[in-house]
Amino acid sequence: MKSNLIPSLLLIVLWAFLQSCKPVSEAQQIVDRSIEAHGGKLFETSNISFDFRDRQYEIFKSPSKFRYTREFSDSTGYVRDVLNNSGFVRTVNGEAVTLPEDRVRAFTNSVNSVAYFTFLPYGLNDEAVFKTYLGEAELEGKKYHKVKVTFSEDGGGEDFDDVFIYWFNQETNLIDYLAYSYHTDGGGVRFRKAIRQHNVGGIILQDFENYQPADKNTPVEDMENLFKEGKLELLSEIILENVVVELPVTKQ
Repeated sequence: MKSNLIPSLLLIVLWAFLQSCKPVSEAQQIVDRSIEAHGGKLFETSNISFDFRDRQYEIFKSPSKFRYTREFSDSTGYVRDVLNNSGFVRTVNGEAVTLPEDRVRAFTNSVNSVAYFTFLPYGLNDEAVFKTYLGEAELEGKKYHKVKVTFSEDGGGEDFDDVFIYWFNQETNLIDYLAYSYHTDGGGVRFRKAIRQHNVGGIILQDFENYQPADKNTPVEDMENLFKEGKLELLSEIILENVVVELPVTKQ
């Protein structure tokens, strides 16, 4: 009897070769360069903490696990929220509290949103992310690559139907602007401009100005021109304070 081992091995080698020859999309290359410019693999081995709007956050995220914490004091006492692969838990003064499902969902979305925006562009290579190159653009005298990001329903979370557009600086590869549409809390659209960098431990995090249009149903694709025309309202500032990067991570 002839062995099928050699033909099988040849097929495996051929498949691997064909996979390696697949062209990497332009959008993928741009995102890869940006992740590297913002800190690359350091994101996967760092514990990052910061203060944001009177709350202290601590974030760890690797390809296989994540752990986000948020701590603050209110009328109930000292609150600590923990979101990880196992789910969401809130403790008040060290005691776990039982929450209705809608509150768990709201707090989960809130903590996850802060972590997502803080860690950008890390996360744009998650399996549920679809990236499309929209071409070049110029904003405030600088040239950019525009990339549209959407999400699959499977693995994209409750906000899978959100749409993002990122402007990647062609010289620095950093994200200088982003726009997004969302559907939670009545929905809307936002435009953010990076105004400050925190370069700590080789990782670059950013502060942003946060803008909104007069009409919350404005297509996200229109936000660039509205910004250029000065037709967006400055809604708030996204300011990170007391940024600390712990390298390598010693706790999870």
